Amino acid sequence: MTLRPTPLSDELCGYLVEQGSPPDTVQAALIAETATLGHEARLQISQDEGRFLTLLAQLMGARTALEIGTFTGYSALAIVRGLGPGGRLTCCDISEEWTRIARRHWDTAGVGDQIDLRLGPALDTLRSLPGEPAYDLAFIDADYLNYTAYWEEVVPRVRSGGAILVDNVLYHARVIDPADTADTTQAVRDLNERIRTDDRVEATMIAIADGLTLARKR
Repeated sequence: MTLRPTPLSDELCGYLVEQGSPPDTVQAALIAETATLGHEARLQISQDEGRFLTLLAQLMGARTALEIGTFTGYSALAIVRGLGPGGRLTCCDISEEWTRIARRHWDTAGVGDQIDLRLGPALDTLRSLPGEPAYDLAFIDADYLNYTAYWEEVVPRVRSGGAILVDNVLYHARVIDPADTADTTQAVRDLNERIRTDDRVEATMIAIADGLTLARKR
């Protein structure tokens, strides 16, 4: 028997978020500016997920990190703030417009010099990186159709004992709807199955935001 997570009403979800450490002034400003983008604002990770990324990086003692999908930079800010002294984060994205917002807030936070933002198709960027396991932590939150391809490029580049996180693995519950045959839905299903059977990692799904997989490289 599997114990179900407590169902989250809007009120309970609000309570959950409020019980964590609040965003600082830079994070709050970034959240507010991203909200002005309208429908696209949904691409930003949640506050509780951001705190989780920071805490995980701190608990691991991570020094090097890799992010696929940066948007306006909130997740990158969360990760880089969890890195140890001299920590470095490499970010992959394709949007000059969105990452211009990110750069401004990173600089305000005083972490801009710790982030190497690489614009262009993420698969090209990943394949241009050294193939050895150089990263302590990686976060995948980009286009679903390439999720499995990103996974296959990322895993060899994370050290043994390092962490790989993948966002939106529940895909708004569409992954369990057999009638949903959309390419994006199937892409998320395919990645979930790949991770489940990948003997290079130990993994679990966490009921945070739209589902977050946390994997530890063996």
